[in-house]
Amino acid sequence: MKIALATDHAGYELLKDLQKFLQEQGYQCENFGPSKFDPADDYPTFVKLAAEAVAKGKCQRGIIMGGSGQGEAMAANRVHGVRCAIFYGTAVARRSVDAQGHVSHDPYEIVRLSRLHNDANMLSLAARFLSLEEMQQAVKLWLLTPFTGEVRHQRRIKELDEV
Repeated sequence: MKIALATDHAGYELLKDLQKFLQEQGYQCENFGPSKFDPADDYPTFVKLAAEAVAKGKCQRGIIMGGSGQGEAMAANRVHGVRCAIFYGTAVARRSVDAQGHVSHDPYEIVRLSRLHNDANMLSLAARFLSLEEMQQAVKLWLLTPFTGEVRHQRRIKELDEV
């Protein structure tokens, strides 16, 4: 599997470490930037390139990051065909429910659900809120979780694509 990567200055160093981790796991990575640390860079430029690579099928998945991951996800989701989820930290909701409707105490359940139900093809990570270890755990889970393919989820994704 080939993974598109991009970040802003807030995630610059962490993305290098995450790329190394991904390559050690056997994934191919294409890093869309930035190529050097610049505290004044603008993430939409880099994120758009990564999102377009995913949307066009040049990369099967994309992982992006920034300070909060929010703006990066917004930028990615503007590219038609991209479904970018955000992960900004481990948390368990008061009434967190897993994909089967059972109460879940897994702080990574939201990552799993983004794949199971939404077939998310990009993941945005919050560099200022996550440790490298948390990112690695979230990314590994996200990459290994398949889409359920249930009709209701396929229908909803089709509706998103028509927006």
